Amino acid sequence: MPQRTDLFELAPLGLSSGEGRRLDLHTAIAPFDYGGQSYVVEPSLVPVRLDVSRTTGSGWALRLRFTASVHGPCMRCLDPAELSQDVDAREVSQPGSGEELQSPYVTEAEDVLDLAAWARDALALAMPAQLTCRPDCAGLCPECGANLNEDPDHRHEP
Repeated sequence: MPQRTDLFELAPLGLSSGEGRRLDLHTAIAPFDYGGQSYVVEPSLVPVRLDVSRTTGSGWALRLRFTASVHGPCMRCLDPAELSQDVDAREVSQPGSGEELQSPYVTEAEDVLDLAAWARDALALAMPAQLTCRPDCAGLCPECGANLNEDPDHRHEP
């Protein structure tokens, strides 16, 4: 079983300004509460590729890439839904350059990257607005709650 890396220490990489390193790691992504429903991410340990570069002024340029599957109820009909999502996220942490260049995932004092939190947030941002069982999901009848995918001719008398 691969080793789980939720927090990653950047300083021991020993990179000087302009140098970079590519790392293949595994991290756990916590379940989501998305639109009032719970969604589980698989696999339990997601393989991620982390590119780390040292910037001038003791900063970091980071890139995170991975693919994960999200499982949970369809947001229209509540049947099981699954989405395989590719994620490609970037962060910059440049101490002393203002809040917009300080990554919330890197603690400035210790140069520790919160890889699990970043992966979870990056996945949430990459997901579509609605997770559905299929693109043309008709949802539920607003009057009786019948699944309109099972009965597309479903009608109520006026």
